[in-house]
Amino acid sequence: MLGEIEEKSPRLILASRSPRRRQLLDEAGIVHTVRLAEEIDDGDLTPGRVSPENWVAALAYLKARAVADCLDESCPDSVVLGADTVCVQDGEIIGQPCDRADAARIIRLFENREHDVMTGVALVVRSGRIVDLFVDRARVRVGVIGDEQIESYLDTGQWRGKAGAYNLFERLEAGWPIEFDGDGTTIVGLPMTALGRRLGGLGLVG
Repeated sequence: MLGEIEEKSPRLILASRSPRRRQLLDEAGIVHTVRLAEEIDDGDLTPGRVSPENWVAALAYLKARAVADCLDESCPDSVVLGADTVCVQDGEIIGQPCDRADAARIIRLFENREHDVMTGVALVVRSGRIVDLFVDRARVRVGVIGDEQIESYLDTGQWRGKAGAYNLFERLEAGWPIEFDGDGTTIVGLPMTALGRRLGGLGLVG
């Protein structure tokens, strides 16, 4: 009987290559698998005149839908989780840096100023139907880092693959002068407080 219940339980599929998103789910004890479809490179896309909230939500949906479209009848109860994170300052949508020079530009743009971080999350089933779609926002204040610390950080290459060229928890551990309002996991890439409530409602947690 127990085996039958487990077999019929919905399964969460993470549509992301991000090790940080996997880690957040693992740390929260949320059972999931990872499946990838053709990579959606948001660097090849432009938001046009849409708001940052709509843009990041659309990217999250596209990522989830790409995997959902590849599911077969063996996954009738699966829910695909797609997510995307961007930073916004002075109306500019800032994603992942394309190279070291771009990472330097972004970090110096943030230094001694405030910026927003938005993570869009889409939960999609095999039919393509959206189960949930939301955006969580946090506000980040970065103090004076200094050229020496910035250059040392850029040399590590840790900025690669990270929206805004940084990981909040890593930079706080490194002693960077950062304060924030909101959910820290939203800044890292997956708003676990809001997501946990939604997954719980779908029977995917606990």
